[in-house]
Amino acid sequence: MSLKERTYSVLLISSSDAFNEKASGFLSASRYLPVSVARSIAAGERMLAERSYDFVIVNAPISGSDGARLAIDAVANRDTVVLLLVRSEVYPAMFDRSAEHGVFLLAKPLSRAAFTTALRWMESARERLRSTEKKMLSFEEKMEEIRLVNRAKWLLIRELKMTEPDAHRYIEKQAMDRCVARRLVAEEIVKTYA
Repeated sequence: MSLKERTYSVLLISSSDAFNEKASGFLSASRYLPVSVARSIAAGERMLAERSYDFVIVNAPISGSDGARLAIDAVANRDTVVLLLVRSEVYPAMFDRSAEHGVFLLAKPLSRAAFTTALRWMESARERLRSTEKKMLSFEEKMEEIRLVNRAKWLLIRELKMTEPDAHRYIEKQAMDRCVARRLVAEEIVKTYA
């Protein structure tokens, strides 16, 4: 799927109705779908707990907070890209607090061009996260296969009194002779001897 065809889910966390209306106008329905709005930190936390979003945009201050903790928490354990919007006078201090966590930061007031540019940065970051997710899944699948093959080898060693190299060779040869993955051979051994 090309980037032009991809859609991104967005959570706006802002107590400002004017900002929510303006931001929603910038977020075209063909590219950003769904766009959810939380008007408080508690509502934002609840919505983040219920589902994941590609983008979280926090318009600070919100509910008497500078929004930094929420932004950092949102980016910490999720594959979410977070944009924190702050007043220009607090930008340097907020940058020091949030940038090391991977939170994007913009000073207000925002122009349409700046907001659009920030969205493009966020799209780029989200696609990089998506690529990393795929690599991690592939890595985890390989690790699971290695664990399964090792378990099968130990079962062959215990049950058929094979040496470790012989058990390894047996699994490899079975997989080659039958033109199947080592994983399948290992699963059959585990079913037979476990």
